[in-house]
Amino acid sequence: MLTCAEPFPRICQMTAAPALSPPPLRLPRCRARVETFVTRHLTGAGTLRLHRAALGLDLLRAPANVALAPVLLACRGGARLAGALRWPRVSAWLATRQVLLRTRVSAQIEAALLRDLFEAPLPETAANPGRAALTAALFAAPELRGPLAQHPDGGKAAAQRVMAVLTDYTGTRAAVAELTTALVTITLGALLFQALTPGMFSMAPGLAEAVSREAAVTGFPLGETLGGLWYGVFPTAPGPWLTGVTVVGLMSVSGVVTAFAGCLADPVQARLGLHRRRLLRLIDTVEAELSGAQDRPFATREHYLVRVFDLWDAALSLLRAFRT
Repeated sequence: MLTCAEPFPRICQMTAAPALSPPPLRLPRCRARVETFVTRHLTGAGTLRLHRAALGLDLLRAPANVALAPVLLACRGGARLAGALRWPRVSAWLATRQVLLRTRVSAQIEAALLRDLFEAPLPETAANPGRAALTAALFAAPELRGPLAQHPDGGKAAAQRVMAVLTDYTGTRAAVAELTTALVTITLGALLFQALTPGMFSMAPGLAEAVSREAAVTGFPLGETLGGLWYGVFPTAPGPWLTGVTVVGLMSVSGVVTAFAGCLADPVQARLGLHRRRLLRLIDTVEAELSGAQDRPFATREHYLVRVFDLWDAALSLLRAFRT
C-alpha cells in the first residue's frame, strides 16, 4: 500500500486527485428579471420613451451603422476563426472591436440592461452614459463584482468582453431595425410599383420613373390629360442624375425610418417572445465570459438575415441595369 511518505513522493504526486475546476457561473436573478425588463422597456410606452433619444445625431448614425454592419460581421467571424486556430490575443482583439457608432438609443439600452437586468447602481437620470461610467457600474453590480474580482487582472479584460457583449446585443437591435425598414420597403414597392423592392437601390429606379413621368405629363403642351395618354404609350426614361438624387433621398429617408423602426418592431418581437430569447442568450454569454469560457459568443444571426436582403437588393439592381 502506497503512502505519501518517502521514498515515493513522485508516485504520490502522480496519484493525487486532480483539482476540480470551478463551477460555471449562473445568474438566476438576472434571468428572473427578463420579463419585467421586456415589459418596461420594449413594449408600448417603454419603447416610445426609449426612441425619443433618436432625435438628433442618431438620424445620421443609423445609416452609417448600416454601412458598417458588414465590417462588424467580419470582425466577429474573424474572432471565431482566431479562437478555433488558438490565437487567443487575436480573437480577443477582434471580439472587442467597437465597429458600430454608438447611438444615444444604444447607450440608453446598455444603461437599462446594467441597471434593470444586472442591478448595477446607475441613476435613471443619466441621459447618455459613457462607456467608462457603464464599466464602473459593471464592477458594482451585486451578481457580477464577485466573479469579476476572481480574474487575475481584477476583471478588467472580462469587463471589457462583457461590454462588447452588450454592444453586440444593441447591434442586433440595429439589424432588426434594418430588417423592419426592408419589410416596409417591400410593402411600399408592392403597393406603389407592383415590384419587389427589398432595398432603396431597387426602389429608386421605379420612383425616379414615376417622378420623371409626372414632370413630363405636367409639362405636356396639349394638357395633362393628353400628356397622360401620350406618355402611357411612350414612357419617359429618367436621367442618371434624377436616379442618383432619388437614391440619396431614399437613403436619407431610410436612415430616419431605421432610427425609429424599433417603435414598430419592439412590440411585435415582445409578443413573439423574441426579446426574451435574445436577452437569455445575452445572459448565457455573460455567464460564459465571467466563467472564463470564451467559446460561447453572442450570436449575431440577425445581421446575416439583413445581409440577405442587401444581396437581394443588389441582385435586383444589377438585373435591372443589364436589362436597360
